[in-house]
Amino acid sequence: MKIGQSILFTVLFSLLFLLFGSSASAQQLIYFPKNPAFGGSPANYSWLRASADQQNLFEEDFTRDRFRRNPLEDFRESLQRQILSQLTRDLVLQQFGEGEEVQESRFEFGEFTIDVVPGLNGVEIRIFNILTGNS
Repeated sequence: MKIGQSILFTVLFSLLFLLFGSSASAQQLIYFPKNPAFGGSPANYSWLRASADQQNLFEEDFTRDRFRRNPLEDFRESLQRQILSQLTRDLVLQQFGEGEEVQESRFEFGEFTIDVVPGLNGVEIRIFNILTGNS
């Protein structure tokens, strides 16, 4: 009886395989990008943008215009840089150009005080901003 059951099982399995096995088919897999920047559908743009905005934790301050600059403030900063640069050139030439020893001196210019102090380890130049207290 066991042999008969195994034969019956084999025949039944073969019939099921022939009936349903022949209807199986394969298909070709094709990749379609979602992002419109990479060839996806333009209809996905709003969905992708909303998803990205929802995940973005950075909040930009739109009340301040980053690209608008004050021309008077730019001119003042430029003039201040040029004068400090010229003062630095003159100081270096005066203190180091002639081969003489460095002398202790103090320069005051606008909101800055510049101290030149010779020491055992070289020359110390201190620049102090009178308004902010930074040095």
